[in-house]
Amino acid sequence: MIIPEKLKRGDEVRIIAPSRSLNIISEECRNNANKVFESLGLKLSFSKNAEKYDEFFSSSVEDRIQDLHEAFLDKNVKAIFTVIGGYNSNQLLKYIDYEIIRNNPKIFCGYSDITALSCAIYHKTGLINYSGPVYSTFGMEKGLNYTIEYMKKALMENSEFEVKQSETWSDDLWYINQKDRNFISNEGFNYINEGEADGKIIGGNLCTLNLLQGTEFMPSLENVILFIEDADLTFAEIFDRDLQSLIHQKDFDKVKGIVFGRFQVKSNISEETFRKIITSKKELRNIPIIFDVNFGHTTPHITFPIGGFAKIVAGADIRITIK
Repeated sequence: MIIPEKLKRGDEVRIIAPSRSLNIISEECRNNANKVFESLGLKLSFSKNAEKYDEFFSSSVEDRIQDLHEAFLDKNVKAIFTVIGGYNSNQLLKYIDYEIIRNNPKIFCGYSDITALSCAIYHKTGLINYSGPVYSTFGMEKGLNYTIEYMKKALMENSEFEVKQSETWSDDLWYINQKDRNFISNEGFNYINEGEADGKIIGGNLCTLNLLQGTEFMPSLENVILFIEDADLTFAEIFDRDLQSLIHQKDFDKVKGIVFGRFQVKSNISEETFRKIITSKKELRNIPIIFDVNFGHTTPHITFPIGGFAKIVAGADIRITIK
C-alpha cells in the first residue's frame, strides 16, 4: 500500500481529461472552480491535451495517456484531478505504465467513470487514490461547502474522519442554471442490516466498477467495505442486475459491509424498492448495509480513499469512519 502525501497550501494541482474533455466545461464553471482552488491556496495547471475534443466528447487514447503519465512524472505536481467523468476511461487501462505511477505516487481524484482508473491504479500499484469531486464540481456556486470540507479532510488532513450527514442535498442541473437551485432536506443515513465491520475501501460507480470484472484490473473483494453508487442512467432493474453481477465475483463472500451512495431522482429507486432488491439477495443478509450516504452523482459528496480503510456501524446509531 502506498499512501500519497497530503496537499498543502502552495501545491500545484494538475487537471487532466482521461474521459470527457475540458472543452465541454463552461467558462463560468471554470472561473468558479479556479477561484475555489485559489481560495484553498492551490495552484492549477492543465494538461496540454485536456481541451481536445472529438465526436465522443473526448480525445485519443494516446493523448489521454500522455497527459496522465506527464502529470505523474512532473515533480511539481502534487495532486491530479480529472475534469469530469464520462464513458471511456477504461480504454486507457492497457496502455498505462503503472511503474510510472508506482514510482511517482501522488493524489489522484475523480469519480463516476473515473472509477475504472481509480480501482485499476490501486490494484496494479497499491497507490491509495480518491473517489471525490472532479474539477467541474468546484464550478458550483451554491451548496459546495460540505463537498469542500470533506475534500480537505481526505486530501489535506492526516486524521481519520467521521462522515456526518449534510443538512440538504440536491440533484438539479446546477451547471445549466446556477441561480435557480433546488435543495432537499436531508433525512440522514439509513440502514438495512445491523452490525459493525471494518475493512479496506473498494468501489465507486457500480456500472463502471463492473467493467473491470474478469480483467487483470479488478481489485480483490476480500475483507472489503464496498462503497457503491450509480448515476441516473440506472433504474431498479439495471441496478439489480449490476449488483448481482458484482455479487458473483470471486471473494464476494468475504465482503465485510456495503455503503451505498444516494441515488439520483431520475433513477426512481425508492427506499421501498431499494430494500426489496437488497433483501432479496441471500448473499447480503449477514453484512451491515448503510445507504443514502453523501456520495455519487447527487451533491454534496464526501471524498473517500480507494484502498483506504473504513469502519461502519449500522443500526440505531449509524457511523462511518474513514482513514
